[in-house]
Amino acid sequence: MCLQTGQLNEYTERKKMPSEVICMGIGAVPAGEVRALFLAVGLQDNTVRILSLDNNDCLSPRSMQALPAAAESLCIVEMGMKDSDNSEDAGAPQQSSLYLNIGLQNGVLLRTVLDQISGDLADTRTRYLGSRPVKLFRIKMQGSQAVLAMSSRSWLSYYYQNRFHLTPLSYESLEFASGFSSEQCPEGIVAISTNTLRILALEKLGAVFNQVSFPLEYTPRKFVIHNDSAHLLVLETEHNAYTEETKHQRRLQMAEEMQEAAGAEEAAVARELAEAFLSEESNEAVFGAPRAGPGLWASLIRIIAPTTGETFETYRLKQNLAALSLAMVKFGNQGDQQFLIVGVAKDYQLNPRISNGGYLHTYKISPDGKKLDLVHETVVDEIPLAICPYQGRILVGVGRMLRLYDMGKKKLLRKCENKHIPNAIVSINAVGHRIYVSDVQESVYAVRYKRQENQLIVFADDTHPRWITTTCVLDYDTVATADKFGNIAVIRLASGINDDVDEDPTGNKALWDRGLLNGASQKADTVASFHVGEIVMSLQKATLIPGGSESLVYTTLSGTVGVLVPFTSHEDHEFFQTLEMHMRSEHPPLCGRDHLSFRSYHYPVKNVIDGDLCEQFNSIEAVTQKSIARDLDKTSSEVSKRLEDVRTRYAF
Repeated sequence: MCLQTGQLNEYTERKKMPSEVICMGIGAVPAGEVRALFLAVGLQDNTVRILSLDNNDCLSPRSMQALPAAAESLCIVEMGMKDSDNSEDAGAPQQSSLYLNIGLQNGVLLRTVLDQISGDLADTRTRYLGSRPVKLFRIKMQGSQAVLAMSSRSWLSYYYQNRFHLTPLSYESLEFASGFSSEQCPEGIVAISTNTLRILALEKLGAVFNQVSFPLEYTPRKFVIHNDSAHLLVLETEHNAYTEETKHQRRLQMAEEMQEAAGAEEAAVARELAEAFLSEESNEAVFGAPRAGPGLWASLIRIIAPTTGETFETYRLKQNLAALSLAMVKFGNQGDQQFLIVGVAKDYQLNPRISNGGYLHTYKISPDGKKLDLVHETVVDEIPLAICPYQGRILVGVGRMLRLYDMGKKKLLRKCENKHIPNAIVSINAVGHRIYVSDVQESVYAVRYKRQENQLIVFADDTHPRWITTTCVLDYDTVATADKFGNIAVIRLASGINDDVDEDPTGNKALWDRGLLNGASQKADTVASFHVGEIVMSLQKATLIPGGSESLVYTTLSGTVGVLVPFTSHEDHEFFQTLEMHMRSEHPPLCGRDHLSFRSYHYPVKNVIDGDLCEQFNSIEAVTQKSIARDLDKTSSEVSKRLEDVRTRYAF
């Protein structure tokens, strides 16, 4: 419709489309113009067409793009404007570009560049958002245009610090939204969720993770997940701390000392002061807990809901009992009943590592996962640092001894043990018949349990000493390790390694007795090695996004969350290896240290490409970008697209 001579008349020109129109999108009017440049039209034949809105050729077709599914919504935004605080950065775009965002009915979002002169579409990026059709809404964030995409969850696409971000919103599922501005909320979002109207404001751009903290009493050490209820069973242990019972006894003792110190004349006053002292509640959250001294420990087991933070039950251990390990297991002789095994050290001193033995506490878990019932305690002679379920039994690392326990009526029953681990067992992982046992300073040992002979036999080990902090089994032959010096290594047993003692023709286990390099007769190979630079505390094989591929996720002591992703083709490996080589020479670190030397700090870097270095390609000067891309037989946009595809395949 248009307004002419005071009357509202229908626009005289019409454009007949080859198929039924499903959705349309029109961009914002540029500065200095009276109308938008282009109109995007999504058709039933799985295509999107760009029509001109210029006065001279209004509604004339400019370009077309075929889609893998029917379009649900379209949104044209102007993004990529250089940040004001980075105005001297020659690598940033000199002007913003038009982007056509296409939400498909199969839950996929496409972002493609729309040429502001010709209307051509190029450089399409793809991202799966959810199971529902994608609806797109244009909003404003920090003075720039952004896109709010809604599928089974809501996502925000925006340009920040010279980089495109597509981040999920940590909020309930939304249905419709629009930009909202007021004095109290200058850049907000008004949205509909079910039958409620909500006004939202984003807290921080550029943040990848959203975290919610639930306060605990002591330092969390380990946790396991109860599969039926999804509750967490958390082990909390604090050094230099008193238990609640000991604190109460100490307060009574101090009150008695106050009365004894007072004379006969001041006995009444001292009694009143002692009563006031006992009735006063100490605010440890503000003033801190009293320090007990080295060698004193306080521990508890907490059952908590991870989504709400609600604590269902806490089980406190006695003073000077340090809970260090736990595992959830179903014993073969107990049916489907789940048990929690907790490894506890008694009178534990950190340096040197000394203790008065320890215990294995066995708890019965209720079906709803909200209560524990202590079944019995098993005395052990050293510190149990690692526990792992294994074929209806449990493997326990008691100091340097690997033991196999089964369930008994009054205590856990020791079935067999292996004494060939040199120092202390810190991690046990079982996959199939193989057991990967990690020593505190001698890397990983491959162990096989022979049921007929009731023996645990070490049949292979590593050639390099590693101060293991955590391990993760990748497959039957491969295990990933991390050490306290900030290295991640992938160790693999060769295909020819023999772990079956019955195949030894001598019949006297000579294959395992000969030894090699003062260790096992067979050695594992180092497949990959990489220096992270921080102490890695956990390794986990996981999928971070719906429909994504598996990756190796690691977390460090200083709070870093990183991902190691496998290459799926030789072409990708060669491309990123060449890109890394160019980035090492063209974009050296600010501190002047050689990049290859840093990543090979303890062991030579092997079969790992530094993705952080490769991603700095987007922040270097445009001239250098073109030079590197030319050597790769690509354009700068194609290199950036390859980087983004790898990131979005595995993580946000």
